[in-house]
Amino acid sequence: MRLLAELGRRLSLWPRSSSAFAGARRAHRSLNTPPLPVSFCLALCATILLSLPLAAFAQSTIGKVNGEVVADLAAGRVVIAVVKDAILVGTLENPIEVHTLPPTPVLLSSERFGVFLGPADWWSPPGQREIAALDQELPRLRTYAVAMPPHLGRSNGGDQPKEIEMIGQSLQQRLDQLAESLHGPLNLPPDDPFAQLVVADYFAGYGPEIWRLSYKLDQEQQSDNFWTSGVERPTYLQFYPPEKGQPRTIVEFDYPADNPPPSVLDLLRQQDSRVQRVVESDPTMRDVAQHFLDGTSNKVRAADATQFLRAVLDAIAPPHARETVGILHPETGFNWILAPPPEAPAHREKRPTGAPTLQPD
Repeated sequence: MRLLAELGRRLSLWPRSSSAFAGARRAHRSLNTPPLPVSFCLALCATILLSLPLAAFAQSTIGKVNGEVVADLAAGRVVIAVVKDAILVGTLENPIEVHTLPPTPVLLSSERFGVFLGPADWWSPPGQREIAALDQELPRLRTYAVAMPPHLGRSNGGDQPKEIEMIGQSLQQRLDQLAESLHGPLNLPPDDPFAQLVVADYFAGYGPEIWRLSYKLDQEQQSDNFWTSGVERPTYLQFYPPEKGQPRTIVEFDYPADNPPPSVLDLLRQQDSRVQRVVESDPTMRDVAQHFLDGTSNKVRAADATQFLRAVLDAIAPPHARETVGILHPETGFNWILAPPPEAPAHREKRPTGAPTLQPD
């Protein structure tokens, strides 16, 4: 955990210019975005309390809070399989810290879900007050979107690219709101994402899609002890459908990106003993595994894929890690197979005397 271990999972940024549509594999999905200066700042910490003044935003209300701010990370892996007549999603928590949160699918519309990865829960210890819960806010964030956003090129999916971009722009604006008062350096490596949003959906006339939206951090020093920070516009990368002739199989995402564990597909190829016990438990499970290895996941029955994914996630889960499994049908929408457990109220302890701080010396 190169960066997160070094900084206690602390992240922040300042955008010098907006990002372009970087890395999308489809030529018709290009994003032409002119540079957009942003004057928002960010302060957060995932494992320790930060002694920083922060302008806190609760929902759409702006309010000043002088004191510490903490952000808990949604960290772990997201596994998505487009199977016959369904999109299956499983998430597995990576409990890197006491207050780590499990990645949790959130319904964005009747045919779309998203999974947020990164600083999800923001709170103020002095007042024991929640500032933001981004996974809960995601369905409403489109109201933050700018009136005339840059747009992805059209495809057979009609307005689908525009809708994906609207979601990405809305979340970026919310992150900027939360990021308004960091004025100390954090030295985040330029290629490390601050946050990510995985989106999967069905779109009429086009079919299933999987996107990953990545948000980078940037900082700019204004004086000896004053830095400005913010969140760049997201980059969009489409993972499904694959290019013609490419395999249709499991798609997996990990956060943090440093030293991710082997993917489910890699474990299948390596015949990992934990996964192999699932494969050999039943002829149907062997068939499901073979379809994933062959790149023909669209031929797997949803019920069989669900049984396989639940068993594999159970087998590879770290001790005490929380899991979720859900399924999206084009006709009936999203349903839980394994819903996230209800969250108990978090007990937030006071910052110990002498704990690390991001205040300039």
